[in-house]
Amino acid sequence: MTLQGSLTHERYCAEVLAETERFRSALRGADLAATVPTCPDWSLAALARHVGAAHRWVGTLVATRATENVDEADIPGAAGPAGDDPAALDAWLAEGAEGTVRALREAGPDAAVWSWAPVHTAAFWARRMAHETVIHRADAALTSGAAFDVLPEVAADCLEEWLQLCALPMAAEGGARLLGPGRSIHLHATDTPPELNAEWFIDLTGRAITHRRAHEKAAVALRGPLTDLLAVFYRRLPADSDRVEVLGERGLLDEWLAEMSFG
Repeated sequence: MTLQGSLTHERYCAEVLAETERFRSALRGADLAATVPTCPDWSLAALARHVGAAHRWVGTLVATRATENVDEADIPGAAGPAGDDPAALDAWLAEGAEGTVRALREAGPDAAVWSWAPVHTAAFWARRMAHETVIHRADAALTSGAAFDVLPEVAADCLEEWLQLCALPMAAEGGARLLGPGRSIHLHATDTPPELNAEWFIDLTGRAITHRRAHEKAAVALRGPLTDLLAVFYRRLPADSDRVEVLGERGLLDEWLAEMSFG
């Protein structure tokens, strides 16, 4: 099973720090009690605690070279500061990201670390945490009204990772419901240079979901700026937004978004 990223381990580490800073910036001055529209069970404060706890969890897995899962309740500081003081929450988020990146850098990409995926390395977690933080930054931005854009090479890798995750056994049940003759999806970023190759063809005609970076005619096409394509596929932007264009069998795209929603 391929879960290979296009960026270096050090770049993923740097992006965890940079994306956490952007996430924190989206929180500053915002109403922490506000409901996150894309995660309606959470307030903005709860979203922040989720991100900070995830960072500390991964940092602990990597630092201890865990061979099995570690319960979040056993991780010091994972619950976050008492109360919802914005300054305390901000400092806690920064501290967690810095600790996780320190552990990832000390381990190096090839260190053996437990994960829920078929790949058990620190490299998996560096990539996963970079993109986890990107997507939750989208949640924070939607709630606070902050701008959300992602560097093209990071957005392309984030979308590529999502498609790789969709091919994992954990997604097999939902994926099986999407398969059938003539069923395919094309994603086409309209604002990126050719060398980024920001186009994907998702083939649903076989026995399993496969994808490739290619410009090919599909049953349905989703076109738009790369950050918006990413947001649609992670269900942070509706497919009927005027920021993207859907051509062909809209129902198939809706099916995909309904089934492949485990992130």
